[in-house]
Amino acid sequence: MGAWTHTVGVFGLLWIAVGYLGALHLAPVRQVVHRQIYFSGIEALSKVAVIAALIGIVIITQVSHFVGLHTPLLQRVLVWTVIREMGPLIAAIIITARSSSAVTSELAAMKINGEIGFLRSMGIDPIGYLIMPRILGITLSVFFLTFYFQFVAIFGGLLLSSVLIDVPLLQQLRNVFEVLTFQEIGVSALKGFIFGLLISGASCYHGLRVRHSITEIPQTTTTAVMQSLFFIFIFDGLITVVSLR
Repeated sequence: MGAWTHTVGVFGLLWIAVGYLGALHLAPVRQVVHRQIYFSGIEALSKVAVIAALIGIVIITQVSHFVGLHTPLLQRVLVWTVIREMGPLIAAIIITARSSSAVTSELAAMKINGEIGFLRSMGIDPIGYLIMPRILGITLSVFFLTFYFQFVAIFGGLLLSSVLIDVPLLQQLRNVFEVLTFQEIGVSALKGFIFGLLISGASCYHGLRVRHSITEIPQTTTTAVMQSLFFIFIFDGLITVVSLR
């Protein structure tokens, strides 16, 4: 199957899953959403915090070495790199590494073992019970981890720089908020939301695509991860280009 077929399949699955949002009034469906948010989002908080703090420190150290800490350019570069690009990208990549492979292999194993067919025989729609909650959980996780990453990267980086170079932290934060616009926040939020949909859609689609052999699981998992990354970078470029016009 070609890349175009997979792309159509992913977006088709996302469209179908939207129609099952009404199933959220059922307690078992909400529990699946909560578990997915816990695994994809809450359990990733510590890893995201470490990576965000390190990236924030690196960016501030490198930029301040050339332009100084007291210039507005430092805050502008921080907003451009962390808010517009690094926050959504890093959060999406971490979720892809942690959750995309896990969700794909889990659904693939359930299909091969006949669990999905068993749900159908009981009158339970797998899309409403298995797919939609995972798509929603991953999407919300990427969305909120994006802003969590940005906060830790900016605050952590500025905090360390204020300690090492004796520059007032509040003054630096005030400078960041002066150059931060609603457009920057909106672009970041849009990226986080779309990345979450694409990652979850690709993971669920490829997990359901396996047929009969357990040996298909590693192959389809790799395909899901690679397609998720492909989607992330393609749509990141598209949204950036459109937002700068």
